[in-house]
Amino acid sequence: MSLRSLPHADPGVPDTRSGFRLLLWLEKRQIRAQATATFWGTLNMAAFAGVPAAVGLAVQAAVDRSGGRLALAGGLILALGVVSAVGDVMLHRTAVTNWITAAARVQQLLARKTAELGSVLTRRVAAGEVVAVSTGDVEKIGWFVEALARFASSLLATVGVTVALVVYRPELGLIVAACVPVLALAVLPLLPHATRRADEQRTKAGKATALASDTVAGLRVLRGIGGEEQFLTRYRRASQEVRQAAVRSARMWSLISALQVALPGLLLLAVTWYGARLALDGRISVGELVTVYGAVVFLLFPLRGFEEIAMAYSFSKPSAKRAARVLSLRRDTVGRADAVATDASPPKAPTAPGDLYDPATGLLAPAGKLTAVVCGDPDAAGALADRLGGHSPERTAEDPSVLLGDTALDGLPLAAARALVLVQDKDPVLLSGTLAELLDVPRSGAVAPADALAAAQCDDVLEALAQASVDASGDPMRTRITERGRSLSGGQRQRLALARSLMVDPEVLVLDEPTSAVDTHTEARIAHGLRALRAERTTVVLTSSPLLLDLADRVVFVEEGSVRGAGTHRELLLADPGYRAVVTRETETELHPFESLRKAEEPA
Repeated sequence: MSLRSLPHADPGVPDTRSGFRLLLWLEKRQIRAQATATFWGTLNMAAFAGVPAAVGLAVQAAVDRSGGRLALAGGLILALGVVSAVGDVMLHRTAVTNWITAAARVQQLLARKTAELGSVLTRRVAAGEVVAVSTGDVEKIGWFVEALARFASSLLATVGVTVALVVYRPELGLIVAACVPVLALAVLPLLPHATRRADEQRTKAGKATALASDTVAGLRVLRGIGGEEQFLTRYRRASQEVRQAAVRSARMWSLISALQVALPGLLLLAVTWYGARLALDGRISVGELVTVYGAVVFLLFPLRGFEEIAMAYSFSKPSAKRAARVLSLRRDTVGRADAVATDASPPKAPTAPGDLYDPATGLLAPAGKLTAVVCGDPDAAGALADRLGGHSPERTAEDPSVLLGDTALDGLPLAAARALVLVQDKDPVLLSGTLAELLDVPRSGAVAPADALAAAQCDDVLEALAQASVDASGDPMRTRITERGRSLSGGQRQRLALARSLMVDPEVLVLDEPTSAVDTHTEARIAHGLRALRAERTTVVLTSSPLLLDLADRVVFVEEGSVRGAGTHRELLLADPGYRAVVTRETETELHPFESLRKAEEPA
């Protein structure tokens, strides 16, 4: 596979039953590329292994004073060198391609899983752990995929050279054949300890990454309360634990490397000593001794591949296990969605707009209307917004699905449900990049970016971005926004997120507290802009702002998980004391003027 074809058009469906099965699945997906790398590696090894024989011929030709055979041996060495160089270059090229291809496949799978789970992911796995899996663990998994082809060629070369030595000079070849398996397997008893120490290092590094991420995210608050030094001390302590774990792991791998050098060195000494005795006795020629010596020296090279694959597998297995754990996560509603539909075939998305109805709470949002929802509990409002979008992580098997018209949203594929109902939570995220990239989202095309920005009252945001632009034209669309929009105020971030949602122009738009971070004057203008831009479109706003409530076509009051009242804002103010308490935030004593107003409006 060429790197030009990345990213993968379809990364596939991974086998996440275990880390080993994930590695095996990756190998199967790249079996042709692995075979190609193994071929080039074997060609390189074969040419390299042939050099000792050619050198032996040259030495024997020099001893016999044969210029013709010496020239022939020199030409053979040159040819083997060229073949070995070509094989080495192509092996490196294909092996690194396999590494990058496997790493890219896993990263795409992780990105797809992140998009599928959304906020559910960080509820089950720490954000630092996700970062560690998508960076360090992905690299280690790719390393194993790359090293496997080199190991296969090393194994073929080791077996081939050992067999050739047994046939060529049985006296020495049998010694080599008896010792090579011992050399290859000598490090196996140490691998569990090395793996355990490497896994300990990885675990501590993941915790340190999570701590650093949390500290950076809350640095502004920490500085406000003077707590940054305390958290920095905690990070220093965690960093030192990572360093100590890394040193312990390195010591074990140093011992393994030392064994891989010392044991083959002892074999080389033994073969050289015994071969010299045979040469002195006249049982083998000097050229044959040089050939055997060169072959044993060559074996030191492929035996290093055994150490590499042991290290790669030891590091990649726990990494693959963690990646498989993340990739195996499912939304709670997955597997129950099909139960909503009565047919065997998956339900189809509605072709015509309909009312949005939640059977669990009794909430009804009429099609084409602006519905405002008031909840006494902010957490309940967020959970309700998630439910209205379908496939909510809070939904249990007993809960009925939210309906759009006659269609159960939980019965639709997740992508189809998201295309119909867009939910913007109270803390929307702005990714780093230019404003143009931020607004480059899938959309219907019916709402222009300028109209969405105007409706969200982003004029001052655009002016600030234009002043901060490094572009000569001062175009705010080219101004870069830092990660999570930290270069902007809370109100500016909120309005840009609202403009992005308005641009998408979904069939149903659900907004959770879209104006909580703006002043009342801006909020009033946003309320009018939202109503005008979403005319004839179904919009649900979860809010307690009187400015938004007064412009809504319908207001619904939800308390303790069910609808307690519905009507206009003014009707509910007069009729429902609980609603008045939530919206006006007044005490029971202060509610008497409303009682007087209600009695005054009652017919005599």
